[in-house]
Amino acid sequence: MALDGQKICVLGAGIGGLAAATALAQRGAEVTVMEQSAEITEVGAGLQIGPNGFAVMRALGAGDALADCSVRAKGVSLLDGTTDKPVFGLDFQRFADDQEYYFVHRADLVDVLAEAARKAGVKIRLLQQVEAVSMQDGHAHVVMKQGGGSSPDVLIGADGLHSKVRVALNGEREPFFTRQVAWRTIVPALGNEPAVARVYMGAGKHLVVYPLRDGKMLNIVAVQERDEWAAEGWNFRDDPANLRAVFADFGPEVQGLLDRVDDVYLWGLFRHPVAENWHKGRVAILGDAAHPTLPFMAQGAVMALEDAWVLADALDKADTVETGLVSYQTRRRPRAARVIDAASKNARNYHLSPGPLRFAAHTALRLGSTFAPSLAMKKFDWIYKHDVTRA
Repeated sequence: MALDGQKICVLGAGIGGLAAATALAQRGAEVTVMEQSAEITEVGAGLQIGPNGFAVMRALGAGDALADCSVRAKGVSLLDGTTDKPVFGLDFQRFADDQEYYFVHRADLVDVLAEAARKAGVKIRLLQQVEAVSMQDGHAHVVMKQGGGSSPDVLIGADGLHSKVRVALNGEREPFFTRQVAWRTIVPALGNEPAVARVYMGAGKHLVVYPLRDGKMLNIVAVQERDEWAAEGWNFRDDPANLRAVFADFGPEVQGLLDRVDDVYLWGLFRHPVAENWHKGRVAILGDAAHPTLPFMAQGAVMALEDAWVLADALDKADTVETGLVSYQTRRRPRAARVIDAASKNARNYHLSPGPLRFAAHTALRLGSTFAPSLAMKKFDWIYKHDVTRA
């Protein structure tokens, strides 16, 4: 199906929405992105874009722009949170076949994608608040909060965790609280931090830190297992004293980081089932709207980028929109589900309590880091070496 002249509406100007809009427009579609905010912006937070995500950025023509505003990662280091002693380390430059892995501020990535979308001819409309989405005869009817509505030829729901398009395709499904919460914050760097993702591990909690913006900032994500519920979302402020209290038993390196925290956000981690239906008729969903993931493999943004490319590729190669969307789900759903499962299991590995199990696990990691570090890289080749831009 030639995309030339196809009129496509994308709900949401986030990472997945802008990437999909760009990929579709580059193939000849007439794409409009509808964003509810007054401007294209993102809250302050860092992201990791692994080689599989960078492959999409490069194919969109935005690889250099991403590299210019990012810190290229040199590796990952797992540490005992209470002692600061290293448990496991990987040198990407030595064992990753020169794959490109980046730390980037979310706002910078969105800016790069918005610029790529505009260059491709995408129209971006702001202050477009959607009240509801309904389905009729394979088409979506979009009702706006400010009144009125429309039925676009093709609708792509990139409208996030609380997607109205997902509900139209699958009905309401309540997520469940994972009994984990996460804090996120950004602090000034001291100037000597390594370009690695450091993971400080402890009993029932862990903290991740890595540099952003030429090493001038440090992104911090801290996770704790607890029964007390917290709201799902990115924009709930918390008292930094609460974060410091939870990690008070961690070592001097973490204490030094948390002493610099002035502003912090807290959110509850919820599991959403991978959507059963990613499409119907001429409507589809992608990214968090289709498969929200927990932040333990740093693949949330990357999965949205992969979705965007495959969606455009599947539509471009199909005879009809409907068959193209069938191909899109067939190609993406099994992989997304596998990545989400890996992320869920990774949290348990970080949160082992003191005792024989943690001693054995950390000993195995130390031995692996010393004698067979390349094997650890190969364990996740199925994630990082997967390139959706190649046939």
